[in-house]
Amino acid sequence: MQFSCDTYRYQSRRNVVFARRGMACSSAPLAAQIGRDVMAAGGSAIDAAVAMSAALPVLEPTGNAVGSDGFALIWTGGRLYAINGSGKAPRALNAQAVRKAGFDAVPLEGWLPVTVPGAMGMLAAVHSRFGSKPLKQLFAPAVRYAKEGYAVPVTIAAQLKNETVRLNAAYHTNPDLYGPAWELFTKKGERYRAGELFCNPLLARTLEELAQTGCESLYRGALAEKIVEFSQKTGGFLAKEDLADYQPEWVQPIEANYKGYDVYELPPNGHGITALMALKLLEKLPLLDDRQDERTYHQMIECMKLAYADTRTYVADPACMKTRVQDLLSEQYLNQRRSLIGEEALTPQAGDPSCGGTVYFCTADDKGNMVSWIQSNYHLLGSLVAVPGTGIALQDRGANFSMDPASDNYLEGGKRSYHTIIPGFLAKNGNPIGPFGVMGGFMQPQGHLQVIVNTVDYHMNPQETLDAPRFQWVGGKKVQLEREVPDQVGRALAERGHEIEIVNERISMGRGQIIWRMENGTLCAGTEPRADGTVACL
Repeated sequence: MQFSCDTYRYQSRRNVVFARRGMACSSAPLAAQIGRDVMAAGGSAIDAAVAMSAALPVLEPTGNAVGSDGFALIWTGGRLYAINGSGKAPRALNAQAVRKAGFDAVPLEGWLPVTVPGAMGMLAAVHSRFGSKPLKQLFAPAVRYAKEGYAVPVTIAAQLKNETVRLNAAYHTNPDLYGPAWELFTKKGERYRAGELFCNPLLARTLEELAQTGCESLYRGALAEKIVEFSQKTGGFLAKEDLADYQPEWVQPIEANYKGYDVYELPPNGHGITALMALKLLEKLPLLDDRQDERTYHQMIECMKLAYADTRTYVADPACMKTRVQDLLSEQYLNQRRSLIGEEALTPQAGDPSCGGTVYFCTADDKGNMVSWIQSNYHLLGSLVAVPGTGIALQDRGANFSMDPASDNYLEGGKRSYHTIIPGFLAKNGNPIGPFGVMGGFMQPQGHLQVIVNTVDYHMNPQETLDAPRFQWVGGKKVQLEREVPDQVGRALAERGHEIEIVNERISMGRGQIIWRMENGTLCAGTEPRADGTVACL
């Protein structure tokens, strides 16, 4: 990797961090510390990731939960593994049920967006295959923080401020359904503030049971029975069979070579392919030497829009996709799509390729193991449904199903929805460079694009890569720019037809982590300035 650890083009609160024996990066400082401590006690980077995955539902409940989904990329033994930990819609749930409830689209709250939670099943599968430490030992820090509590970080407090408003409204509408989450995440309707103690003793007992049963209890045991009982009592759709049939899936990563570097993502139903398509579209366009030139922004935005137009149309549960990944990434199709990019902003539409609330964290150790891991509720606290007596909050990933019968992503029972969560991994000539990711809903592929461009084209170190001001395309010709983007860039983009909005709130612009392994074996990391990110080292 070609970069300087002494150069920081953007205002930065942090320097790039180096280590030799191990690294754990997370937006939750305590989670990074947990990962570091696991490696210090002789565990691998994979053990560290498992421990962090167990702890993050406690430490960052606005991003994930025991009831979340997850994806991971794991480099070990000289190769890259991928696992899809997303769950399917309950058999009893379909588009007709959504319309009967009075909605034209799947809502963010209640039982309608809840699919089978997959993250803990994924955790157990990764541990079974690669773990070296007992699950009870890896879950111990999570249990301790759930029992004893921890001081709420600044970013989590800011998110809980808005979620408390949403919870109060939902609770007053249906206290039987939303009461358990209201009791977990508010102080009788008041929000938790930064620095205040947050405890979840119910979740501590649940985590102990998950560790003792290898997470089986969530799918085929006592915890599953409690979920189904509450579902039946409050008008939900999850049944015993839905949970009992769940298994995470080991899959083949998809990849694209960008200017000599191999970028890896999870295949659909995740939308990592969006980042790969955008990178391949951009690869043959002439980028300027100046990263802050408006023409550089314009090209990245247009590539991102075209990639999203396709993937939002075609990505779905792979069992239901009519369009092949290789067709979307074919040179013939990408050339056709690239030809649409001109000097003016376009309104993106899908082509025809038949011609050919989330947490991200990463770990690395001195044995060559590296992990890129993401798990998510989708919208902050998710569906606002929590299971009484367990501390388990349930995600709302089903909100990304389509209600259009012509869509491959049409809501039907037993299908997995389109997923926004995507861990990334970078390699070159068969050698691992490292894990990277940028969480934040539909910002994620856009964050991946900007991370790779900053790294490969502009030779930024990991911290500088994350510090760089970002854009986010949000639909049509609408583009959000962070205030740190130079004024002249925004004005020039507006003259090209982009509808520009300058945003002050930076959380929505993505929160990332990066670990690169240098040629001499030293680990080099950066962490997100838009969150409470921490790099913990050995």
